[in-house]
Amino acid sequence: MDIIKSIEHEQMKNKIPALKVGDTVKVHQRIKEGNRERIQVFEGIIIKKQGGGVNATFTVRRVAYGVGVEKTFLIHSPMVEKVELVRVGKARRAKLYYLRDRLGKSAKTKEAVGARIEDKEITIKEDIVEAPVEEVVEEVAAVETVETPVEEVAAPAEETVVEATEEAAPVAEEVKEEKAEETTDAE
Repeated sequence: MDIIKSIEHEQMKNKIPALKVGDTVKVHQRIKEGNRERIQVFEGIIIKKQGGGVNATFTVRRVAYGVGVEKTFLIHSPMVEKVELVRVGKARRAKLYYLRDRLGKSAKTKEAVGARIEDKEITIKEDIVEAPVEEVVEEVAAVETVETPVEEVAAPAEETVVEATEEAAPVAEEVKEEKAEETTDAE
């Protein structure tokens, strides 16, 4: 699972706009036609947000030439250039599907009183500054130049273990004798 999460984390944008249901937004989307690329603006009311992580989406609805049009955008899509806040709407629901049945002024949300239009962004991941590669290579080269034969290292280790056990045996006997003396004195 960690592999999947790491791949998804690479695909996520560093900063995403702070969007709420009921807001009127302009979504600048890249459109590719043949070998040319242009930006198309879609303005409308956000009627729903869903998903999380890389799969987070929001749906924008607008009425064009008397016909309701809804588009769903991936927040982390590279095709979404930017999302611009036009109007802060007041919504008391998570999904504004009831706007589909309305026409004209009633198809809009009320504007939040005293709300400022600010393009707030949520920072998802920080830019990590990496150390230059040259310095790391020099440090690794310095560590690798120290050579120690395997036979010399293994032989002294065995001797020290034997010496330690020979020294520890008399000490253990002395401790046992002291405890025996203490118990006889206490009686």
